Amino acid sequence: MMPRKYIFPRVIELNYQAGRVLGVNVYLIDGGNEFLLIDIGFIDQTDAIIDLLRKMDFNLSTCKMVIATHADIDHIQGLSRAKDALKTRIAAHPQSIEAIETGDTELTFATIKAQNISMPLPKVKVDIRLQEGDTITVGDQKLEVWHTPGHTWGQLSFKLGNLLFCGDNIYKDSCVGVIDAHHGSNIPAFLESLERIRHDDTEFLLPSHGPVFRRDNRIVQAAIDRLTKYQYMADFGTCVESWPLLDEWERDVSEGRMPDWS
Repeated sequence: MMPRKYIFPRVIELNYQAGRVLGVNVYLIDGGNEFLLIDIGFIDQTDAIIDLLRKMDFNLSTCKMVIATHADIDHIQGLSRAKDALKTRIAAHPQSIEAIETGDTELTFATIKAQNISMPLPKVKVDIRLQEGDTITVGDQKLEVWHTPGHTWGQLSFKLGNLLFCGDNIYKDSCVGVIDAHHGSNIPAFLESLERIRHDDTEFLLPSHGPVFRRDNRIVQAAIDRLTKYQYMADFGTCVESWPLLDEWERDVSEGRMPDWS
């Protein structure tokens, strides 16, 4: 049996467990008599994850569910294989379900033609709808479900005691999940989600990418300050609230003001 590397009581992160990078962070919540997984990652890492579960002596039949924090290819491509192998159920927010069940390659970033990216996305039925305020019981552990949209409309986070599994909302370097109109990103909603995290009392943040870290409001605030500016920058296209420079230019044109070179 492989020793279990708990990063917190009852929590295993499978990249740390494997001692190598498998891909997206995959968290196992050990409820004692059953467990669940938060995210699964790319399909080519799914078998390695299942092999890790066996080596750690987890009974595969006691996997209560695999949760999709949101419907991005790097989080969900392995869902179908995991569901079949673990004989378990898939859970997601209602606004992620269509993309997961139809295998929508555009919304999930599986296909980005401009960058010659094209990955298959096996369809899989979502069995459990997770909503804001729900409680997930896994053995003797309870997770509080947060709906934290912004990166995507279906982004979920989960609170477990003094831990917050924060998805793609915030990383240790104050970066956030990609903001893209094709993806359904919404900057004002993102800011609300970040403010919620900043005002919460959790001690540790467990993101979907990169290292787990102690919550530091300076990290969260730096992201909030940056995204606040993003609302008024042309860089983010239809995700922005307005573009002040263009508004000013349109007023000048409509009021007959010519460029002033003085």
